[in-house]
Amino acid sequence: MKKDIHPKDYRLVAFKDLSNDHCFLTKSAVRTKDTIVIDGVTYPLIKLEISSASHPYYTGKMKLLDTAGRVDKFRNRYEKHLKKQAERVEKEKKD
Repeated sequence: MKKDIHPKDYRLVAFKDLSNDHCFLTKSAVRTKDTIVIDGVTYPLIKLEISSASHPYYTGKMKLLDTAGRVDKFRNRYEKHLKKQAERVEKEKKD
């Protein structure tokens, strides 16, 4: 195995899901300025908008909470597209 190719700061890091405050520890070399205390130990903190604890695929819930509203914007555009497509089909049937 080659020497000196792995990151030097590989350590335990806390990842926190902001949508439901779920927090988990794993090893990572990611850099961050935020910290969190868990069981009296201070860990670097990475904030997540979504994780397996809040993702609809893993939770079985179909509603996705999106802080930026991207999902709602997409759904609105898609609904408009479907309406236009249905109007075109109706128009072609009449002609």
